[in-house]
Amino acid sequence: MATKEPILSARDVEIQFSLRGRKLTAIRKCSLDLYEGETLAIVGESGSGKSVFTKSFIGMLDANGSIIGGSIMYDGVDISKYKTEKEWMTIRGKKIAMVMQDPMTSLNPLKVVGKQIQESIELHQGLKGEEAKKEAIEMLRKVGIPNPERRYNQYPHEFSGGMRQRVVIAIAVACRPQILICDEPTTALDVTIQAQILDLVHSLQKELHMTVIYITHDLGVVANVADRVAVMYAGQIVEYGLVNEIFYDAWHPYTWALLSALPQ
Repeated sequence: MATKEPILSARDVEIQFSLRGRKLTAIRKCSLDLYEGETLAIVGESGSGKSVFTKSFIGMLDANGSIIGGSIMYDGVDISKYKTEKEWMTIRGKKIAMVMQDPMTSLNPLKVVGKQIQESIELHQGLKGEEAKKEAIEMLRKVGIPNPERRYNQYPHEFSGGMRQRVVIAIAVACRPQILICDEPTTALDVTIQAQILDLVHSLQKELHMTVIYITHDLGVVANVADRVAVMYAGQIVEYGLVNEIFYDAWHPYTWALLSALPQ
């Protein structure tokens, strides 16, 4: 991998939040490289900064947060310097897409799911009307939703948790992104559905030639899907390596603690 050029390279990224008149540093000099076609897992406990770090790749930090140092190079441009929505819209969805943690908060409860996928297609693929609708139905089929023509006209509350997660994945991959960020995609799902969602993302990754970043605290998920692992603790990446190195030759005490927290 070292011989290949990374498609995204973050260097010494620092992210700060303003809270009640105080400045809080959430991400402290984080660096990582992302290579084409690989699966990178970012692991760590809740609050370690996994989501905040990756949200900075698509300009989705909360209004009181900002990148105060470092660089994020993508396509020869330092996207950490982007300030406006217009700049971020050239990347968000089209080149880097994100599957959020809770599908129910990602979907509009007042709109049929087909229309929500169609919006994404019209915005990023330039298709309109019937063409976009056809593509939306095709995306529903691709993510394994039966009777996609009928399901197109249903609302999010008519879907189970696993099916809603599939819809959210369909919205993200409808834009044909180069990088897909999956933020805890299996947290709210039971174990059998978790495996199905991981298989789905894996097959879409192969079919659409995507690079995937998983954000998770579940090391079982990591063992099954990742090529490389970054371990985050208190806003820093404390260990970084191939999945076998992390599981069988971890150096950092925090990584040992995470591994020993696994059910035997």
